[in-house]
Amino acid sequence: MEEAGATLVKHYRDLAFMGFVEVARNLRTIFRNIAFCKRDILEFQPDVLVLIDYPGFNLRIARWAKEQGIRVVYYISPQLWAWHASRAHAIRRDVDKLLVILPFEQEFFRKYGIEAEFVGHPLLDEINAEAEEPARPETRSELSNQIALLPGSRKQEVSRILPRMLEITEAFPDYQFVVAGATSLPKAYYQTFLSGYPKVSLVQGQTYEILRNSKAALIKSGTSTLETALLDVPQVVCYTGNWLSYRIARQLIQVKYISLVNLIMDRPLVRELIQNDLNKEHLTTALSEILQPEKAAAMRAGYAELRKLLGGGGASERAAKAILKEAGIR
Repeated sequence: MEEAGATLVKHYRDLAFMGFVEVARNLRTIFRNIAFCKRDILEFQPDVLVLIDYPGFNLRIARWAKEQGIRVVYYISPQLWAWHASRAHAIRRDVDKLLVILPFEQEFFRKYGIEAEFVGHPLLDEINAEAEEPARPETRSELSNQIALLPGSRKQEVSRILPRMLEITEAFPDYQFVVAGATSLPKAYYQTFLSGYPKVSLVQGQTYEILRNSKAALIKSGTSTLETALLDVPQVVCYTGNWLSYRIARQLIQVKYISLVNLIMDRPLVRELIQNDLNKEHLTTALSEILQPEKAAAMRAGYAELRKLLGGGGASERAAKAILKEAGIR
């Protein structure tokens, strides 16, 4: 958004905390940031307030903004279909326009009396902007025997997930492993984990290029699983977190899968290794499977179905038009 000309007042890195325990530890900072945002919104006096994702923070802002008489558009809706479905009532009360990016979300919100608008997924536009089409499987095999490791973009994710990914690299001596590092983390932080693995390289800020040239990938659960699918790369989804946060989440989350790929497809197209299942034995087996041509081909066939479900490109343009309409701007 900053590159597109928006004025950045505060970076999302200062606002984002993952997990129940982590949120509890940082409550004072969170409330201080909420107060800061309220002051900034009042000073700016927007025609319409656009909230993007991050429900724990943004739903508080939505309620306050509605009380101030500010029109609210929520883009990339909270994943209430996974948990906290009761928050749908708050959205109906506090949000004037809800824009969703997953095809099944329209029907979910309709059950709560909310007419959400499906605009498509912005990742389709982002990936299409990078290249005309994903590198073909046969091209990948000619380029290298590269396997991508995407352990997340936050320190707490990397510290828990990357060591488990690295453990299996020695079991695949014929492959080159590359960690797709986030630019938000210093190189030195990654090196603390990579020091014992001289054959594993680190490249920051080139995730799509790394994926395009990889035969397979180990991916931390999140949006990156969908990116990997749209880039046509066979993958294993990985996640482990704070044990207390995980136990609480198990009691609250209402979905069968954690990866967006499986959620959209409504079937286990990609293997998910969660918490204790994310270990050396299971990860070695799962990666070995997707390196087999038959398994890789079946996964890519599923990816083709996924693209059809997500619709065509133009999500960002459709979202922008909906926002401008809500603001009364032609």
